[in-house]
Amino acid sequence: MQRKSNAYQLSVLAVLTAIVLLQNLVPFLGYIPLPGLSITTIHVTVIIAAVILGPRDGAIIGGVWGLVDWIRAFVAPTSPLAPIVFTNPLVSVLPRVLVGLVAGLIFLHWAKRPHPTVGMVLAGVVGSLVNTILVLGLIGVLYSHAAAGFYQINLAKLMPYLLTIVGTNGIPEAILAGILTPIIATPLLRFKRRHP
Repeated sequence: MQRKSNAYQLSVLAVLTAIVLLQNLVPFLGYIPLPGLSITTIHVTVIIAAVILGPRDGAIIGGVWGLVDWIRAFVAPTSPLAPIVFTNPLVSVLPRVLVGLVAGLIFLHWAKRPHPTVGMVLAGVVGSLVNTILVLGLIGVLYSHAAAGFYQINLAKLMPYLLTIVGTNGIPEAILAGILTPIIATPLLRFKRRHP
């Protein structure tokens, strides 16, 4: 029984890793480009991995996303800002690992309660916001002068500008994750319970 469970875990981990790789490599599948930044959809896959497989595997999938993002910043950037900031693993890798970890921990907290769907929605919303707030926050802290020059705005106006991006990109991404996570994760969890 334990071997079956491990095989299931590894199979799902492999499939979700492949999906994250595809989302990173196929245009418009993982990033919707906008001037200066991209709207991200990859976080939904990481959050679903965390809900189905747990925080550790969610962090692994998030790490795969971050490593691919880090490599792409050098060879095929997704935005003009990427070579400036995403070549730093603190900005490209760490927040993505934490997306999976935090989303998985939130769902674990809610999983045993009467309405686990609430936990899935919260995991989706909070996991998405972890990505947005950490990435933009680290850009603001570590690259305020470079980012201000790139966006051609006054340094004093950079943080309000980044907060505007949280509102225009981060909130829709969080709503998307909050909606899609229970829709996709619920049947996968049912399947997992039937075939332990």
